[in-house]
Parts: sequence; structure tokens; C-alpha cells
Amino acid sequence: MPTSLSPLVQSFVLHFGEMGSRWGINRTVGQVYALLYISPQPLCADEIVEALGISRSNVSMSLKELQAWNLAILKHFPGDRRDFFTTPDDVWQILRTLAEERKKREIDPTLSVLREILMETPENEDERHAQRRIDEMKTLIEQLTGWYDDVKRLETERLASLLALGSKVTKLLEAKDKIVSFARPRGTKKDG
Repeated sequence: MPTSLSPLVQSFVLHFGEMGSRWGINRTVGQVYALLYISPQPLCADEIVEALGISRSNVSMSLKELQAWNLAILKHFPGDRRDFFTTPDDVWQILRTLAEERKKREIDPTLSVLREILMETPENEDERHAQRRIDEMKTLIEQLTGWYDDVKRLETERLASLLALGSKVTKLLEAKDKIVSFARPRGTKKDG
């Protein structure tokens, strides 16, 4: 990597490239994203090539992938014919975009396959057992996606508050259970 980047920026960009490869994206895509994210102004492809020391074609492919994920925003400046790129400013919007894109690319197709498998008629006990297990997995994934759909509609401030609660949510649920138990007339059983 060229030394034109400050040590701080270089460390961030290199680390993000490494993390990107662990998350299933190309290392270069991760580095381009990190550079765009940390840059105080939008960058054109030539500036990215110079900063990262990678080929122009690699930068172009990385930018296309980032645009497909809605993580790179195209900008134009008067009198300049080049395309410039930046990232969304709001980190919460970036998180929402990443979650939504991963859901579309990974979770939704998995649910479709699980539903199709469950529509098939099992031919023996092993297949019935397999379908029961698959149904458990499908139900869990549907519950998680339902929760995600509820959470993604939260305002950023509420979402931040929810995350800040952490394990305190467990204490809140335990308190709710005690209140419900106390309010339930004696001799009735808990629904469930």
C-alpha cells in the first residue's frame, strides 16, 4: 500500500480489507469502502488507485460492487466530468443498509428453499424427521426476520437506546414475568 496515506488511515484501511475478507467480500472492496468512508471528501477512481496502489479495473469492480450494495454514493461536481464516490454519512444508515442487503442476498433465498423443501411429501421416517428439523430452522429464521423487520423501523435514537440496554433487557423480561405471575388469579396456568 502506498505511503501517501497517514499511518492511522492506512491501519484502518488495511484492517477493514482483512475484516471484509472474513465477512465474505473481496479484500479490495473492503479497502475501497474504508477509504471512501474515512475520506473527508468524495474520491474519484484515480484518487483511489493512487491511494491504495491497486489497478484501475480493480477499483472499478470494487466501486460497482459497493454501489450494488448501496454503500457507495455517486457524486458529481460542476465542471468535472469524473465520477466521485462517498459513503452514507450516518453509520446507522450504513448498518441498516448492510443488514437489509445481507437479508436479501442470504436469508430470503434460504427461507425460500426451506419452504420449498417443506412442501415436498416425505417418503419415509428419515425424511419426516428431516422436515421437522427444517421446519424448526425455518420457524427460527422467520422469527428473527420478523424481529429484524420490527427493529429496522425504529428511529435511530430508539435503536441506540435498545442496543444500550444490552443484558438489562433480560432483567426487564424477568420483571414482566413476575408482574404477570402476580397479576394472574390463583389456580390458573400460564399460557404457553
